[in-house]
Amino acid sequence: MAKTKKTKVAVIYNDSGEDFYEKIKDVDPNSLGFEPEYNINVATVTEEYEAIANALMEEGYDVDLININEDIQVLIDLLKNNPPDVAFNLIEFYRDDPTLEHLVAGLYALYGVKFTGAGPFTLALCQRKGMTKQLLMANNVPTPRYKLLAEPKMPGRHGLHYPLIVKPAREDASSGVEKSSVVYDFDQLKERIAKTFEEYEPPILVEEFIEGREFHVSVLGNDPPEVLPIIEFDFSELPSDHPQIISYDAKWNPLEESFHRVHAICPAKLTKRLEKKVKTAVLEAYKITGCHDYARLDLRITNDNKVFVLEVNPNPDLTEGVSYMDSAEHFDLSFGETLAKIVECALSRPAPSIPVLQKTSEKDNSSEVQN
Repeated sequence: MAKTKKTKVAVIYNDSGEDFYEKIKDVDPNSLGFEPEYNINVATVTEEYEAIANALMEEGYDVDLININEDIQVLIDLLKNNPPDVAFNLIEFYRDDPTLEHLVAGLYALYGVKFTGAGPFTLALCQRKGMTKQLLMANNVPTPRYKLLAEPKMPGRHGLHYPLIVKPAREDASSGVEKSSVVYDFDQLKERIAKTFEEYEPPILVEEFIEGREFHVSVLGNDPPEVLPIIEFDFSELPSDHPQIISYDAKWNPLEESFHRVHAICPAKLTKRLEKKVKTAVLEAYKITGCHDYARLDLRITNDNKVFVLEVNPNPDLTEGVSYMDSAEHFDLSFGETLAKIVECALSRPAPSIPVLQKTSEKDNSSEVQN
């Protein structure tokens, strides 16, 4: 009996330069000035992607792990000359610019190669927080009221209710979110706006800060998509001067105390009625933003149980044991099983059908695309 050909999966990422987590591997936890709750030896980017590739191999796929290393020609050559059955797209930036993420994803479509996660439109949309919020509001999905600033000016009568939170409108992964991002009066607001404009390109988002509980809600699948067990964050151990938010340091920096003082609770304790309300908002936001295969949405819920979608995150972090994968584990899916489901979701969708960059015959070189 002939052997069944394995599905060929290319796990594709972009990494160059120093890795922060590699640099801190030798840091002594006793030197931090506080008692760390979690291990400070966080996996490097390369280690994370190797873990994904190895898990997919264990699930029976033929896997290549490919770092384009800031050379887009590597990706073009792969898609043109040796296309996989599916590309597991883990590229989040190009030339250190996250706003180019959607353009890189567009190459898969142009070459007709199936790929995991969101398409170029959704990646571009969700990276523009103001535009995403407009779409949510137009479809009656509740999201905090806001203003977008193209320059560092804000009138005293701005129509928003304090407290407010100030953050870059075209960054992800909590970039630009610090404990001083939440402001309680106009003087603090002006100061924070000025600082954010100094460090980030406009536009800058100023939105009403929803006081209450914060959640990560992960979604898996397409037809139909399914909400995984919901994560709530416990902020009770944060220092008194730190607002109850997931700042950049709390999410990513194991050398900071806030990283060790925010705890994930999964599954979150919600009434059936409130859980249904959350799932309805999440699935509607997933659908109208055009997400595919998997995504994570950030929500806050007020003390009187009003649900607000903060952000839609297509192609979220897939590190084992963290947020998305934590939810999947509580859904009785292993790390490898979750990755395999994402691959199968991508395979089940029609291949992109934009016949622009097909190989040409020797008889017709006039239409050959010049790279």
